[in-house]
Amino acid sequence: MAVGALVLALVVRGSGGTAVADEPEVAEVARRTFASSVVALGAVKPQIGAEVRVGSRVSGRVQRLAANVGDQVEPGQVIAELETAEYDAAVAQRRAEVAQAEATAVPAEEAWGRYEELLRSGVVTPAEAEAALERHRVAQAQLESARAAYESAQVARSFASIRAPISGVVASVATQEGETVAAGLNAPTFLTILDLGRLHVEAYVDEVDIGKIAVGQRVTFAVDALPARDFAGRVAAVYPSATIQDNVVRYVTAVDIEGDYAGLLRPEMTANVRIDLDSRDVLAVPARAVRREGNTSVVHVLEDGTTEPRTVRIGWREGTWAEVVEGLAAGERILLDPPSSP
Repeated sequence: MAVGALVLALVVRGSGGTAVADEPEVAEVARRTFASSVVALGAVKPQIGAEVRVGSRVSGRVQRLAANVGDQVEPGQVIAELETAEYDAAVAQRRAEVAQAEATAVPAEEAWGRYEELLRSGVVTPAEAEAALERHRVAQAQLESARAAYESAQVARSFASIRAPISGVVASVATQEGETVAAGLNAPTFLTILDLGRLHVEAYVDEVDIGKIAVGQRVTFAVDALPARDFAGRVAAVYPSATIQDNVVRYVTAVDIEGDYAGLLRPEMTANVRIDLDSRDVLAVPARAVRREGNTSVVHVLEDGTTEPRTVRIGWREGTWAEVVEGLAAGERILLDPPSSP
């Protein structure tokens, strides 16, 4: 894995090659290939639109519940029906109103046609013709209003049949036959449908690592229910808002699952996620050689038999190694166990 091996140089004194206890352990700064990964915990979740809570847009008593937990449903399938007597009566009433309005509108239209002819012949006055036209317009408007009310009653009647909006499995049922539901600002939930073929993983990545994550990176994850099997995926998105967990800032990283997982994965399964990062050739030192002093990182450089503290900027970390962004050059030697600040 190393491009240029980082040479750990033990300063050895005395016969037999044993290390002298009072001599410091040093390391030579060199280049190294970082092909690290970010590990995070996550959970299997439905994708947006894959979990739908189905409710009723109208009030009424549940006459028939045609689906139960675990049933497979298809789009448009009737899953529940409300009593329709009240809605059937409303439809009949609106239909009668349409018939009554037509009985008025048709003669008014015919009368206006006759008055239009008589006006051209000079038999009636313009005022009389205008009055006939007004009666025709009023009757036509009343007919259109009656037809609209009839269509509205039919739509309300159709809402008594609750249909599945997506294909999926019934995940939960929140009502039963005989119950009365009241539709208000929030439609009462009858049941929840879940499409198990549209799942993804939401990984909670620590804020320290989130800058390394990019869309398209390869992901491997396992779930506790199937510890011997690995699933593959790719980073699909990084949510912009943070999540606070145990006073630690984390960002949700959405992972699209690749390959067939039907019948294996279910929502809320815990996922152990590994996100593979791009390889980088970096200048690296053992992480144990770096000390934090206030808000800065410090290493102790060995030169001409003496040591001096030097401020460095640390980048990525991979296991026991730390990337040095600035402050050191290849070939310099540093103490592996520098003294602590007084």
